[in-house]
Amino acid sequence: METRGDVREILVTLARRYAFREIAFLIGAGATGFDLSQREIARVQQLCAYGQRLFDLDAEDFAQADAAAGANTETGIAELVADEMVPEYLLRRGALCRIRQVPTEVQPDALVSLQPAFRLLLEVIEQRWRRRETLSLLAAVHIMAEYAPLLAWEPVLGHAGDPVQLRHDPAFVGPGSRWGDIDDRVCPHTRPEKAAARRCLRVAIEPPSGWQSYLDKQHSLVSHAFGVCAALCRDPCTVILRQTQENRVRVAQSCRIALAFGTCALVRMRHAAPVGHGFGVPSPAEVSEAWERSRMGIAKRGGIGGAALAEDGFALPGLPSLFSAIADAPLGPDNLLAETKDEFISALTPAALTRDLGHIRVS
Repeated sequence: METRGDVREILVTLARRYAFREIAFLIGAGATGFDLSQREIARVQQLCAYGQRLFDLDAEDFAQADAAAGANTETGIAELVADEMVPEYLLRRGALCRIRQVPTEVQPDALVSLQPAFRLLLEVIEQRWRRRETLSLLAAVHIMAEYAPLLAWEPVLGHAGDPVQLRHDPAFVGPGSRWGDIDDRVCPHTRPEKAAARRCLRVAIEPPSGWQSYLDKQHSLVSHAFGVCAALCRDPCTVILRQTQENRVRVAQSCRIALAFGTCALVRMRHAAPVGHGFGVPSPAEVSEAWERSRMGIAKRGGIGGAALAEDGFALPGLPSLFSAIADAPLGPDNLLAETKDEFISALTPAALTRDLGHIRVS
């Protein structure tokens, strides 16, 4: 006969696979047989909702203490217990990976530094690989490709393309700058990139709806525009010329590799996925083969591209090393998902459950 200890072990196994959505449903429906109080169930459902947000990279709500509000997991009990929230220490870490939803927010976020977000992306990619969820893995890889140029510029700018700070930067708004000049024919930016670059300098004083529209539609274009400035512009303006010679060389090399990653075979796989045109789901072997071709091609570009060949023990070997080289900072998989999972496992051992388990050892 199955004991409650057996059921707990099943739930722990699911948690270690980050199956937050399934766990939230099972516990909320009473399918586990645990005699948990309403508050204990609410705590578990809040953690499941937050863990799923992290796993889905639903970043705009990473700082939301009530993760159950608008969640894509079962939250029926959590909605009844108004004061049961996600632990503050998890929220503080998650908030570093989000982008502020109004320009006047002052806490550090992904516009201040992209490094926490990239560490979370690496953690998500690693776990998606273990779950053999290649579509979600490719979506995370695509996000990395879109914002890699801003990651490269972060050590030079002192931030990650924050429009609030850019609008006061003389390299972008002073004499001699072509940044966002729609009619300039020398600047190699595309017209959409020029429009996004221009918008980025004024969006900080727009209403919140304008700020959010910019983030949704134009911020990734600004990221690519930064890459073009550093790596492809043959007649640079003050965006480059106001930087030190050392920074010009560093950001040019990093952006060349960042742009190369954006066109590599691994990133291109996403456009052949079911939400694209091919109605096919790549197997792990196909993903591995595409990454192997990608890392070889990136390494041939020389310089920091050789970091892609590092055997660093990651699911896609060399990926953390490559982005560490682009960022000029050590970047490895985070443990934010893992800590959320551990908090959930701890929540499975409340006082009531401990009494039920009796002699069964709880790990």
